Amino acid sequence: MVKLNKIYTRTGDAGQTGLVDGSRVSKAHPRMVAIGDVDEANSAIGVAVAALDDGPAREMLTRIQNEMFDLGADLATPGEDFTPGEMTLRITAAQVERLEREIDEMNEALSPLTSFILPGGLPAAALLHLARAIVRRAERTAVAAAGEVSLNPQALTYINRLSDHLFVLGRLINMAAGGDILWVPGATRG
Repeated sequence: MVKLNKIYTRTGDAGQTGLVDGSRVSKAHPRMVAIGDVDEANSAIGVAVAALDDGPAREMLTRIQNEMFDLGADLATPGEDFTPGEMTLRITAAQVERLEREIDEMNEALSPLTSFILPGGLPAAALLHLARAIVRRAERTAVAAAGEVSLNPQALTYINRLSDHLFVLGRLINMAAGGDILWVPGATRG
């Protein structure tokens, strides 16, 4: 349970922050960069949620936002034991599998891609494409952090699958506006 009585603690004023086990690292440590990018991605997903009406897309994204906090806690937990516990949040294979099921279900309603698509369309879809790009950055920084410290392989898989999920959901939302906006290679070369 999280309880915050005070928002500022002054413990990070010297550029250090605490991990789940109480150890302290630089706020510029690759682990912290990845956690920050996950936080930014979660915020971008929240903006997309705000652009959606109630329904399945909003429900999926709200569930994902909660998992993004689990993901941040996972990345902030040092060690080599990636088993979830009562007091240890870890991303699990079941969470990745649920994302994959949702992707497959959404994909059933979509035509196969014949071109790259432009990240735009309806406001909610455009915001999902922005969130997807931020998730891709979070994945790159998490992979970089995993080169220096042990990270849960399921956490890395989750981030990778999440960007696919956001891409497919953005496509699905754009169906209401006539479908994807296709890239036209060299269209402005004159």
